[in-house]
Amino acid sequence: MFLALWPGNVYPLGAFWDGKGTNFALFSENATGVELCFFDKDDQETRLTLSEVSNFVWHGYVPGVGPGQRYGFRVQGPYEPNEGHRFNSNKLLIDPYAKAIDGNLRGNGAEIFGYDWNGEEEDLSFCELDSGPLMPKSVVVDQSFDWEGDELLRTPWHETVIYETHVKGFTKLHPDIPEELRGTYAGMGHIAAIEHLLKLGITAVELLPVHHFIALPGHLTDKGLTNYWGYDSINYFAPYSGYSCCSLGEQVREFKEMVKSLHRAGIEVILDVVYNHTGEGNHFGPTLTLRGIDNAVYYRLVEGDPRYYMDYTGCGNSLYVAQPQVLKLIMDSLRYWVLEMHVDGFRFDLASALARELYEVNSLSAFFDIIHQDPVLADVKLIAEPWDLGEGGYQVGQFPVLWSEWNGRYRDTVRDFWRGENSTLGQFAYCFTGSPDLYALNGRRPNASVNFITAHDGFTLNDLVSYNEKHNDANGEDNRDGESHNRSWNCGVEGETDDPEVLHLREQQRRNLLATLILSQGIPMLLGGDEMGRTQKGNNNGYCQDNEISWFDWELPEGNKDLVNFTRELIFYRKQHPVFRRRKWFQGRPIKGQGISDIAWFNPDGSEMTDEQWDVGYAKAIGVFLDGNQLPSVNRRGERISDDSFLLFFNAHYETIEFTLPTALGIGDRQWTVDIDTKEPGFIQEEKLYIGKQSVPVVERSLVVLRRL
Repeated sequence: MFLALWPGNVYPLGAFWDGKGTNFALFSENATGVELCFFDKDDQETRLTLSEVSNFVWHGYVPGVGPGQRYGFRVQGPYEPNEGHRFNSNKLLIDPYAKAIDGNLRGNGAEIFGYDWNGEEEDLSFCELDSGPLMPKSVVVDQSFDWEGDELLRTPWHETVIYETHVKGFTKLHPDIPEELRGTYAGMGHIAAIEHLLKLGITAVELLPVHHFIALPGHLTDKGLTNYWGYDSINYFAPYSGYSCCSLGEQVREFKEMVKSLHRAGIEVILDVVYNHTGEGNHFGPTLTLRGIDNAVYYRLVEGDPRYYMDYTGCGNSLYVAQPQVLKLIMDSLRYWVLEMHVDGFRFDLASALARELYEVNSLSAFFDIIHQDPVLADVKLIAEPWDLGEGGYQVGQFPVLWSEWNGRYRDTVRDFWRGENSTLGQFAYCFTGSPDLYALNGRRPNASVNFITAHDGFTLNDLVSYNEKHNDANGEDNRDGESHNRSWNCGVEGETDDPEVLHLREQQRRNLLATLILSQGIPMLLGGDEMGRTQKGNNNGYCQDNEISWFDWELPEGNKDLVNFTRELIFYRKQHPVFRRRKWFQGRPIKGQGISDIAWFNPDGSEMTDEQWDVGYAKAIGVFLDGNQLPSVNRRGERISDDSFLLFFNAHYETIEFTLPTALGIGDRQWTVDIDTKEPGFIQEEKLYIGKQSVPVVERSLVVLRRL
């Protein structure tokens, strides 16, 4: 194959097709040479030497090369692991700016590693085996697409309800989606999938990683398992080809069609992104992309011993975000997904790792500074998983304005409250009101708290109330993997049971947890499948289970149909009543104390809570009054918002408690009707009225919501 090579341009990085040919550009500061490699349909390779270098960018233009062309790079340079350099031109490398990647790794050999698999210090050796035949290939794409006027939805935070799900697992078993579309972007955008989300009232889907990742040969593949969650990205621009019906770059178009379909339904798309590490692992990992392009630039290496990697993630390496080129890579990727793919926001995995400029976590790091001044990114949803595995990495409540956070304290507190743990009442009240103790003092609002009970990592809601212990035997690690302290309760029997009393209690606990989540201030995030009672049979670490353990089962038992309806009613109840989705704090003051008019806390006997009572460890019941006439916000037209007023009675005790209607604030002077009683499978249809000093029975482990008439 004869191909002409022109000097080309230094910008943009990656492969850019202009309609007549394609420009290729690759950054490598320490390389001594770069080859651009093309592959035909028979995998025959043609190499072109890029001789033009500008500002450490190696570039060239190839006329006649266009969409669908597969390519990669081979980079020459020193192989000196003790100095941090691991160049090896025998390894075909994925373009870090590739917009599409074709295929996955082939075979199970040593070719993808830069060193030989023998000797006492294996990674210091040099492997001459060619990885080209085994490697997935980068693909030139045509970025043109008719969006038909589609724009980012920009749903206000206080109106947002997030649904965390997996592209493949959500639709793989869906009976109303054509079989060839199940488990794909097209399946996610299918009307049957969207209708389920619309019926629930979901406003945003948060998709587990869709950046192209790789299933490495090793202990998982040897057991017939794989990297299902996808938290080992090897590229930050290309949508994972395994979730596509298409190939040779057309998966980009399929992803855009999915986004456009979800946007038409009013549903935002948030991506779970993993910019803290890559799938190349530690010094014993393979050479797939950044390690072979310029290891010392892209990865944070151990100071004084650059053979090894700083690992704040538990995955072997950490990206060197303080390095300008790495920061540029991340920012270019984020802007690409917003501008070209119309994504509405991002959830940043182990976000604390991105804030590390030296060793400590710095909330004013360059990463946050740049995002805050970026005109594209400053107006999208930004969610942090506010922890990593390094020293001082737990940073819940410490992220700057513009950011929301997965509130891990909310998860732990609400789980503990409903399983009857001591000393949770005060913290539970903070969590229910949006966690002002975490977020109010640094200028943030209740939307800073993304509340969740369950997420992909851990038990499902059904398993949270069905298992005391994890049961991860299917993962092949003798049940050693996964979190051991789950704050779960099996309600009397471990796992599956036919005991009607246990089943009834479990159903009630699921409703308690869901109602607390949806009615709390802040942003609710529902784990996909919890609304239908999805189980993983006690597996709390399904990262490697690309099978029925992780896929949604759409054949619902009768009781789980009730749960779907209850969840839907809860979400629409929240949307109907702005008192449950306030934009501002309760009078901008802490929750505790008396004489606050828009919220008040009560003992079961109707008396107001005193400061001393918040610290009583044994208390398991509390009432809260929310005044709908005291909302501090206005609507988009500047008109004052008002709502009904509500009383919520929480009883995590093992016996029925009679709650007396309070006399303070004139509460007992009006009639109240019961809308929700979690002892029932659905919302209350028949009017139950209370007035004066009447008592309201709240059965053991239940929640009652009353609305003032």
